[in-house]
Amino acid sequence: MATKNSVQVLIGGKVYTLGGYESDEYLQKVAGYLDQKITEVTQNDNYRNCSYDMKRVLVELNIADEYFKAKKQAELLEEEIADKDKELYDIKHKMIAVQLKLENNEKRLNKNKKELQEAQKKLIQLETELKTYKESAGTGKKESGK
Repeated sequence: MATKNSVQVLIGGKVYTLGGYESDEYLQKVAGYLDQKITEVTQNDNYRNCSYDMKRVLVELNIADEYFKAKKQAELLEEEIADKDKELYDIKHKMIAVQLKLENNEKRLNKNKKELQEAQKKLIQLETELKTYKESAGTGKKESGK
């Protein structure tokens, strides 16, 4: 089980002790982010004369705004990932279909090659028989002409 960490951080010019199961570095990072947001609001001339409560609400609104924008961006990225996953799924299925078609075509090609070889052998056999027949027919004519 993770151990609870405790770290002192500076937020808005005050020291706070934060505790949590996250690392000290992470807790410092979160506190630094909040301190930066407070500094942005307090240093803006338009907000210098605002009350402490108003400044706090402005910081909270800025953080909430960033949160919702980041959440929307994450949703868009998740949709994009889902679309890419579907596209990849479709491409894989098309690839499998093409591979099956290729395998069938290769089988037909091999079958046609065998048939061609058999036909070539048959042609050679028939040509040999024809040549033999012509030779024997030519020999028969010469013998009868004597």
